[in-house]
Amino acid sequence: MRKTNLDELSQFWNVLLGEMSVVGPRPEREHFVEQFKNDITQYKVRHLAKSGITGWAQVNGWRGDASIEKRVEHDIYYIENWSFMFDLKIILLTLFGRETQKHAY
Repeated sequence: MRKTNLDELSQFWNVLLGEMSVVGPRPEREHFVEQFKNDITQYKVRHLAKSGITGWAQVNGWRGDASIEKRVEHDIYYIENWSFMFDLKIILLTLFGRETQKHAY
């Protein structure tokens, strides 16, 4: 289930409730938010956008135990360059081309 990301389907409930977006920075567990906001420059900037089920960092391979600095860098890039077409690209990459854009802008 984890490999196919079917466990993410329950997050659509959070989207319907307005607590999450389909695309945006992936949420972190509260424990890590407290740690990272003190350790990572510009970490708080990623919280200017609503958390998403998928995001630019995720489709570029920066997920899970990957570098938090790279995830933040990609999240900020997403926030600064947001557009409907960018969201559509991320959704399509999530569905059909996961991580094919590895580490690219």
